[in-house]
Amino acid sequence: MPFYEKGAVRIHYEETGSGFPVLFIPGGGLNSNISFLTGFGPFNCMEEFKNEFRCITMDLRNANGGQSTGPVEIDRPWDSYADDQLGLMDHLGCKEFLVMGFCIGGPFIWNLLKRAPERIHAAVLAQPSGSRPEMRDLFYNNNTKGWGPELCARRPEITMTMVDAFLKKMYLSNPDFVFTVTRDFVRSCQTPVLVLPDDVPAHPYAVAMETVKLAPKSEVSIYPWKETKEQVAQALTHVHGFLRKHQPVKAAAE
Repeated sequence: MPFYEKGAVRIHYEETGSGFPVLFIPGGGLNSNISFLTGFGPFNCMEEFKNEFRCITMDLRNANGGQSTGPVEIDRPWDSYADDQLGLMDHLGCKEFLVMGFCIGGPFIWNLLKRAPERIHAAVLAQPSGSRPEMRDLFYNNNTKGWGPELCARRPEITMTMVDAFLKKMYLSNPDFVFTVTRDFVRSCQTPVLVLPDDVPAHPYAVAMETVKLAPKSEVSIYPWKETKEQVAQALTHVHGFLRKHQPVKAAAE
């Protein structure tokens, strides 16, 4: 089980396949870890795409159920995770890559597109998280119960006071839209994006479709896309074609 280390951060990752690299960001909120992709998600990304791409994934820093660890950076929660994602791709020699993310992977991807647009050729946002006007506290409350206590029990140097400040900065300081970027940013984003919408409290359909409407190079898959094997297969055909289309010409030729 390989690890990437930088300072006090230690990131557990996995990779398989060959070809142009794709970073797969698991769902699960702040408990995002590799098991989501390999056992609990709508499909196993690492198996599904390994014959075409170099598939890379990682446990989120400090996720319960994962093996990645690091400081709780209260003043820059979203960017601390982006540091890990970009740092891992640097470590693996992936100057440019594609990215696909589930759930919290949606806000993470928008932040990556803001931080390093020149590195990412295209992005797939599956069942992306977003903020509902009537449920602004949803992610704060969920993680206060489902992430913080177990993390603190495992890591005595981290307190619930720290967790509370971290979550307030992450989810309540800008409790709108996709958390990490503005509508103006999405409107100006020139990276091709494919959105696979969902509609549960944490994955609002309206927010997903608003990003599709705003982003100038957007595509949207079928909805619903997870209820039957046939729907999943149809969505996967779209994802395969989208990623294939947006990998560099040289990589596609190889």
